[in-house]
Amino acid sequence: MSTAETMMSQMADKGGFIAALDQSGGSTPGALRQYGIPEDAYSSDAEMFALMHEMRVRIMTAPAFSGEKVIGAILFERTMDGEVEGEPVPAYLWRERGVVPFVKIDKGLETEADGVQLMKPMPDLDTLLARAATLGVYGTKERSTIRLPSESGIRAIVRQQFAVAEQVRKHGLVPILEPEVLIKSPDKAACEQLLHDYVLEELQKLPQDARIMLKVTIPEVADLYDDIARDPRMVRVVALSGGYSLDQACEKLQHNHRMIASFSRALIGDLRHQMDEAQFDATLGEAIEQIYDASVNKV
Repeated sequence: MSTAETMMSQMADKGGFIAALDQSGGSTPGALRQYGIPEDAYSSDAEMFALMHEMRVRIMTAPAFSGEKVIGAILFERTMDGEVEGEPVPAYLWRERGVVPFVKIDKGLETEADGVQLMKPMPDLDTLLARAATLGVYGTKERSTIRLPSESGIRAIVRQQFAVAEQVRKHGLVPILEPEVLIKSPDKAACEQLLHDYVLEELQKLPQDARIMLKVTIPEVADLYDDIARDPRMVRVVALSGGYSLDQACEKLQHNHRMIASFSRALIGDLRHQMDEAQFDATLGEAIEQIYDASVNKV
């Protein structure tokens, strides 16, 4: 099998979960603060991103971070362009760790309108996609958010997600669509039902050979996205933790039988800069074990 076929097989069929290591500029200070590095520890964006890269390298090189249980990893663009142990990050992940690399492509969110936040324009997207493909990246991720059960707003979100996904597919990459229903939505279940219906509608318009993925908030109604996950065009449906604690997210995930995790905060939330290597590796290993279990062993 070619590398692309091997990666596709892993993403479609292997037990495990996707690590989201894609905190971007706006969320980086908070992620570093949680990790134990205060904002007065750096004085420029370059220093901030260097510290963030050090944290991600520490995670990616930890013994527990391997394709045995972490089948994929979503990278921030700067991380994709960086190196681990002298090797480009995507190549290191796949060759040394057996982890399929993705890259986050959205450039943040528009101001909320009609109960949703669309993605900002991405004028340089084709350039980024070409570079990602050259680096051996398998797929992409694009995030927008939903707060209110607005039919027109959610339809706009879904159409934008599928339009960007089509652009991604033209570069031979597999897009992860991430229309996130905020867990603090005043009517989360209604938002999720509308999202489900519009995603299914757009999915069924795709050619039979199309391959995409979907990343969603763990739904109020268990197995809501099961029919979408069964569609042959859908490589995998994955779940974001969305602000739930690790225990909450894993408990909810176990009730969704065709859904695996793609956690960020819930994965790295207990890691601290001050930990020695043994503490760090043990803490990360425990989180990986718990998320893996929730992804493969269902209630």
